[in-house]
Amino acid sequence: MGEPAVVITRVAERQWHAVEDDRVVGRGDASRRPDGRIFLSIDAWHGAVFDQLADAMLADLPKPLYTVVDEADPDLTSHWERVGFTTRRREWEYLVPTDPRVTGLGSVLPPSDVTIVAVGEAEEGPLRTLDHVIRDEVEATVGWQEMPAEVLPRLDGATLRDPSKYAVAAQSDGYVGLLRVAPVIRQPRIGLIAVRSDQHRRGIARALLAHVLGSLHRGGIETASAEVNESNGAAMALFDGVGARRASSNLELVLR
Repeated sequence: MGEPAVVITRVAERQWHAVEDDRVVGRGDASRRPDGRIFLSIDAWHGAVFDQLADAMLADLPKPLYTVVDEADPDLTSHWERVGFTTRRREWEYLVPTDPRVTGLGSVLPPSDVTIVAVGEAEEGPLRTLDHVIRDEVEATVGWQEMPAEVLPRLDGATLRDPSKYAVAAQSDGYVGLLRVAPVIRQPRIGLIAVRSDQHRRGIARALLAHVLGSLHRGGIETASAEVNESNGAAMALFDGVGARRASSNLELVLR
């Protein structure tokens, strides 16, 4: 008694509507990410409608299923948990200053045998070679699904999709590190920093970050953003160490 009488209808391959008295009172969507995983979203007026949409979607879709919620929205998180989802990982969004007087990166240089190649100037062949090497190394350890969604491989195996978004660290025989920057208006996003495993602990990631943030600052950009998996201690330490501020956090939930 008191719950809205709604009809749930699958209106498209990946879209559901909840209708009450000819009004749409809830919508559910399923989207397939480049790596093949299916992510759900539900927008509903009432908690009961959320549950009905979720039940219909879960009955129609193959598991595992995923969703992402703002950790500052406990009500939405509890809705997903109520239908069986559990937390898989937490991702922090950082606001990163670009001013070297704030970051302390003004005097940071790469090792003597390494040269930083600016964003958009990397050669595609060597960059793709490094991309595959780093992906293989990550997959052999934590797994590439722990990386940001924007750098996940497509179902056809394609990985690096836009070489113009990368700065790289180069040695005489090839590239050893990379940093991906998405040119979002007013606040570019650092999507990935990675260094070949045999070149770790040489300050290459820090030098890449110093170069890119310095370039952004000279271009009039005061702040960049970055998303970092909480389990990536090295990345967390890198951004914490340059004065970046944790602005928000997202939870990735899964139903297996």
